[in-house]
Amino acid sequence: MPFRKRDTGPQYRVNRHISSPQVRLVGENIQEQGVYSLRDALKLADEMELDLVEISPSADPPVCKIIDFSKFLYHQKKKQKEMKTKAQKIIVKEIRFGPQTDDHDFEFKLRHAEKFLKDGAKVKAYVFFKGRSILFKEQGEILLLKLATELEDLGVVEQLPKLEGKRMIMMISPKKK
Repeated sequence: MPFRKRDTGPQYRVNRHISSPQVRLVGENIQEQGVYSLRDALKLADEMELDLVEISPSADPPVCKIIDFSKFLYHQKKKQKEMKTKAQKIIVKEIRFGPQTDDHDFEFKLRHAEKFLKDGAKVKAYVFFKGRSILFKEQGEILLLKLATELEDLGVVEQLPKLEGKRMIMMISPKKK
C-alpha cells in the first residue's frame, strides 16, 4: 500500500512558491495596502525579515500578508482547536420497545425520553421485532407515533417510523429554545 500524506488542512504558498505576478498586500505591518508586483512584495518581506504568505489564492490578484509563517501556522491551529471545542456535540440516546409494550413500561420509557430531550440529546426510539413478532409491524408503528405525540411539546420528529431489518426506528430531536 502506498504511503499517503495526512491532510493537515489548507496549504499556504510562502515566499518564492507564490506564482502570481502581482499580489494584494494586507496586514498591520504595511504602510500602504494595495496591489504590488511579486518582486516588490518579496523585497518588502525581506527587509522586515518576515515571510510573504498567500492567504487567499483564489482572489484576483491573490491576497498576501507579510508575517512570521511559523507564528501564523500556530495561530491557525489554535483557532481550529478553539472552533472544535465550541462545536456542539450531538448525543443520541436510544429507547427500545417491544411490539407489545404495556402502558406502564411505555410511561416509564416516556419519562426517560422527556428527560433526554430536556437535556438536549436526540432520542432514537425503536421497536425490536423478535421471531414472528414482525407480524405486528402496525402495532410497533402505532407505539412509536404515540410516543411522538406525547413528546411533541419537547421535541420534533426528525425521522418518521421506518422499518430497517428487524427494527422500526424513529428519531426525535429536541426543540430549539
